[in-house]
Amino acid sequence: MRMLLLVLAMLAAPLAAQQVPHSAAQMQLSFVPLVKQARPAVVNIYARSIVQSRRTPLQMDPFFEHFFRSPDAGRPRVQNSLGSGVILSPDGIVVSNYHVVGMATDIRVVLSDRREFSARVLLSDADSDLAILKLEGAADLSFLALRDSDAVEVGELALAIGNPFGVGQTVSSGIVSGLARSGGPNGGGQGYFIQTDAPINPGNSGGALIDMAGNLIGINTSILTRSGGSNGIGFAIPANLVAAFVAQARQGETRFARPWAGLSGQSVDADMAAPLGLDRPGGIIVSGLHPVSPFSDAGLAVGDVILAVDGQEVHSPAEMIYRMSVIGLGGRARITRLRDGVSGEIEVLLMAAPENPARDALTLGAHSLLPGLTLSRINPAVISELNLPLEAEGIAVLDAGRYGPRIGLQQGDVILAINGATMAEPKQALAALDRRAGRIEIMVQRGAQRLALRFRS
Repeated sequence: MRMLLLVLAMLAAPLAAQQVPHSAAQMQLSFVPLVKQARPAVVNIYARSIVQSRRTPLQMDPFFEHFFRSPDAGRPRVQNSLGSGVILSPDGIVVSNYHVVGMATDIRVVLSDRREFSARVLLSDADSDLAILKLEGAADLSFLALRDSDAVEVGELALAIGNPFGVGQTVSSGIVSGLARSGGPNGGGQGYFIQTDAPINPGNSGGALIDMAGNLIGINTSILTRSGGSNGIGFAIPANLVAAFVAQARQGETRFARPWAGLSGQSVDADMAAPLGLDRPGGIIVSGLHPVSPFSDAGLAVGDVILAVDGQEVHSPAEMIYRMSVIGLGGRARITRLRDGVSGEIEVLLMAAPENPARDALTLGAHSLLPGLTLSRINPAVISELNLPLEAEGIAVLDAGRYGPRIGLQQGDVILAINGATMAEPKQALAALDRRAGRIEIMVQRGAQRLALRFRS
């Protein structure tokens, strides 16, 4: 009997320590007040775009195109997309994802009270996957306040609100499970994300990730999952970057202008840390600097390690670009650097990639061998736009046109020479490709590869 009483006492001890609801108010405790506050500011977005039907390589080949001809090949078609958005101001400024509305020709926004508005894109950016919209004729709308996303901590409760699968607005809960996730779910790009385990399903893109005060901490963008379900890792674009987008949109910009670093580098790993004088891996070691880079002007040198931007640690180039984007063009960034084992600070004036020399872009006309091919002189702006190596010189392909892909040309290729003649400006290529006789050889630099593209006129 004594043993039974002892066991019962041991089982009862943990139960007594738990907080069990003991009133009607506690039993009704839920997210209801928070959801009621936030839901009116989350909208459903229906977007329509006109896209060109893709042509297969065989349909683009001069010989095989006759055998693989399709009546719909190359014809425009209507593509519909469904997503979510968040109202950020009473006059109808809305943020969503680029992949939802970035290429749309017709956008319809439906509020939680079923009112509908037409919308237009003010500013968009594919790399950040963000777009800022303006609702036509909207006023006195409910909106969400932006929180300083740098103050968000791992473990905070969060709610994801959106329109998954087109079934209507829904809410899912989770926690902030990670910060400073750079590169995104696909392992590349310029992304920098808040990680959450709140389910983010198809259609939730562009929806709100809010904290327990009802403030917007991020815009849901994607989920990383092995099963294809919602039991994966969700990613949200931080509110601080959203604020930078809104500021540029209100200034009349149509494309997001990032500050230009003009440098190349890589994350410092465990093998590199000790020789550089670091007690642990962290920061970015600078491997290259453009001659007119603002970092070079501020005194940074190859071999230096960038540890922080405005006091915020950075561990990858994507994190550094994010920090610079939040500060914005014209701002001054405090860069903590390590040189020869000694830490110090420099101040960098953030600027856009300069258009110097002028790109002198031109498109080859109908009498050229490659009509529609658009070429540009390489300058820092073109290097940044096409993600070219810092040392790239000569002319670059902005658009391969209709026939360029047939001979192997791609956007971003650097044309070094045509028939042995070095190319320094687009008009030289125009003259070389206007000759309609003989064999043509185009030397191209594509990343680390050097290619010879040959064809007969």
